[in-house]
Amino acid sequence: MSQVRRTPVADPAARPRALPELALVVGLFLAYKLARLLIQGRDDVAVGNAWRIWDLERFLHLPGEVAVQHAVVGQPALLEAANTFYAYVHFPATAAFLLWMFLRRPEYYRWARRSLAGLTAAAMVVHVLLPLAPPRMLTATGMLDTGRLFGPMVYGDPATDTLTNQYAAMPSLHVGWALAVAVTLIAVTRGPWRWAWLAHPALTLLVVVVTGNHYWMDGIVAAALLVAVLVVCPWPGRQPHAVFGRVVPQPAAVAVEQPA
Repeated sequence: MSQVRRTPVADPAARPRALPELALVVGLFLAYKLARLLIQGRDDVAVGNAWRIWDLERFLHLPGEVAVQHAVVGQPALLEAANTFYAYVHFPATAAFLLWMFLRRPEYYRWARRSLAGLTAAAMVVHVLLPLAPPRMLTATGMLDTGRLFGPMVYGDPATDTLTNQYAAMPSLHVGWALAVAVTLIAVTRGPWRWAWLAHPALTLLVVVVTGNHYWMDGIVAAALLVAVLVVCPWPGRQPHAVFGRVVPQPAAVAVEQPA
């Protein structure tokens, strides 16, 4: 009589190859930057849309961006820190997240990368359909360009800045990517402290509003697009009971016979 014991073994196909993945991720970032440049222009349309978003937020009784910004105007060091966060955390934090997923959670890496790519692609469609000037350009409302006033400055004069598209405020990919990072890390880590990852998108949303680079609605639309992407992007392997619950990788298994 023999007994069968199922022994988990690593799936050699679980971890993608490093160099092709690096090239793909760099290509996605470059495509994102290039696409933003290709849809520049339509300044009057972008400003008109900005006033419509501003009026919509007031109709919905969302907190006023001016009040939030002016609450910290008397703290130059805090505003400089917010500008620095806006300028230097967005891309490095997302790249670090993808690297960590590649090294520590390879079975979920492709899903994370596809989710970010899908969110970015959806955002690009909105950028084309709805060019939107950021609130820092609506000077009549009392909003300030904190980057220009307190530094570091991310954007130059829109009339001469050929390196960035400043009329692509909606949705905020700063918020969208931060939320995607947090949701994924909550799903693939354990313990009650994993919920602390939500501090990243929360802080990012506050920063983009305080610096005058985005409206509340930009973050809301980014979150809605992420939900849509997560619905259509299949979870790798067996579907977990809940996306925020503990995720246990399902390794392959082989049967090993043992003598009685």
